[in-house]
Amino acid sequence: DFNNTSQNKVADEIAETLRKEEKIRVSGNACAHGLLRDVLDISSTLEEGAAAIVDDSFTRCFNKASLGNWNFNAYLLPFWVLGVLLRYFVLFPLRLAWLLASFVVLNILFALSRLLMPKGALKLRVERKLVQLIAVCWVASWSAVIICHGPKPTPSKGRVWVSNHTSMIDWLVLSQVTPFAAVMQKHPGWLGLVQTFIMDGFGCIYFNRKDAKDRDKVARTIKEYVKNDGRFPLLIFPEGTCVNNQYSTMFKKGAFDLDCAVCPIAVKYN
Repeated sequence: DFNNTSQNKVADEIAETLRKEEKIRVSGNACAHGLLRDVLDISSTLEEGAAAIVDDSFTRCFNKASLGNWNFNAYLLPFWVLGVLLRYFVLFPLRLAWLLASFVVLNILFALSRLLMPKGALKLRVERKLVQLIAVCWVASWSAVIICHGPKPTPSKGRVWVSNHTSMIDWLVLSQVTPFAAVMQKHPGWLGLVQTFIMDGFGCIYFNRKDAKDRDKVARTIKEYVKNDGRFPLLIFPEGTCVNNQYSTMFKKGAFDLDCAVCPIAVKYN
């Protein structure tokens, strides 16, 4: 009986010891698995990344600006309705007629100057004035009021003008002050016809975004223009795309690697 009791006690102690070791091992595995789970759990990181994308400062540059409702109340709505009728049934036809007539007449004059006038200083002055008048007529059709701050750009060698880019009317707004030769994407359709027929006459430089080899060619053309041609100020939009009227994106460095003076222009619309 004594031996059996001693053996049972020893067996119980061994079993208890094994259970404790198992608990320790399981606990250690649980800790290890918990640590591994914490390491592999990237949900918080993904959440922070998604929040950063949603609230990305770069994306804000392309969001459409929201306009508040100001006209839907008892005392402004009648005047707003009258304004709509006046704008769309009286002013709009007059503005459209002015725009089309002036554009056709000035384009005919521009074509005649390019075809009939001999090359020289007089032809250059006439074409520069016609380009400026075309821009003035377009801007006048919108009843735009343009306020210029600082000195106006003047044609000269060894300079390039850089500007923020809001829309395709930027060139018209700036050219009604001083006609610019611009670096721009070649467009199809009616805009391509305007580029080919009018803007080619004063040295605009075109590029194709889809052609990687075109970048080196355009860079060489820009450097050659800045170095040797002072007929029209050269305008570059170094953002490379149109951005909304509230932000500017980082400028591409190509406009600043031309070994020339860089003159900044800032355009802001109300």
